[in-house]
Amino acid sequence: MAAVIEVSNLTKDYGDTRAVDHISFEVGEGEVFGFLGPNGAGKTTTIRILTGLSRPTEGHARVLGYDIASEIVTAKRHIGVVPELSNLYDELSAMDNLLFMAGLYGVPRRERKVRALELLRTFGLYERRDSQFRTFSRGMKRALTIAAALIHNPRLLFLDEPTLGLDVVAARSLRALIGNLRHQGVTVFLTTHYLEEADMLCDRIAIVVKGRIVNTGTPQALKAIVQSEPVTEVTFERAIGGMIESLSRSLPGIRIVTVSDGTARFYGGITADILDAILHIARDNNVRIDSVNSLKPSLEDAFIKITGLAPTAMAVEKGGGKQNVA
Repeated sequence: MAAVIEVSNLTKDYGDTRAVDHISFEVGEGEVFGFLGPNGAGKTTTIRILTGLSRPTEGHARVLGYDIASEIVTAKRHIGVVPELSNLYDELSAMDNLLFMAGLYGVPRRERKVRALELLRTFGLYERRDSQFRTFSRGMKRALTIAAALIHNPRLLFLDEPTLGLDVVAARSLRALIGNLRHQGVTVFLTTHYLEEADMLCDRIAIVVKGRIVNTGTPQALKAIVQSEPVTEVTFERAIGGMIESLSRSLPGIRIVTVSDGTARFYGGITADILDAILHIARDNNVRIDSVNSLKPSLEDAFIKITGLAPTAMAVEKGGGKQNVA
């Protein structure tokens, strides 16, 4: 499989802050490649470098065979970019936005309308083709922004947090659209901090923390890292912050991760021994256990083991709130 993106030792400093720290990776043709990490991990900065919006402090990269330092203008003719915040115009209609972007990308005039109508139908926006962009829902705006990035039939598409802040229905629709792009042979570079989204969409994933790639592999390979380790999830009737120290003392060698105030996961050990200790401590603290589940390893479990971070590090999106993934 030919490499569409080749990155070597890429580094980006902003004053004394290192946003991207000597990263190296490749993305193969036709892949959906996920850049997974918490906010501030360097995901957006990496996209800005690879699309020519920012110059690296050190290192090199090639996109579609073009050197980003000297040939980025040529490369841009073959790539599409969907920024985190839409770059379309509120006062223009859906059709006019697409026609305008087609002109910017140099699509031949005779092909622009045909291509725009095709994309509007594909993205379920044909009936709203004459409506102003400002009147669209968040999900529709995201869909049209992706359509605009595809107006010139790019070989490579950069998606920066594509489902950020969308409701469940809109996010599901956009994930289906991203899956369809793979079938059309478009290579997708996707940044996200949603673990389930990366698991569903990506052929391979790079986990990024504080500007560094800490692991790369398929979702299955990453989950296999914790495959042999049993995971027991226990939900209590109320917050258990005061019990964690007692649980840790009673369960040496067991990793305890708080998923929420009243839910904890116990990694490793023998389930029966873990439950015995939990029941004893819960009784002493007069806390009722609501449920106990034995879990199959997930990408979240792999993320916890690889990074040492709690899943809550990935849960808060820019601007606050969470996304429901379904």
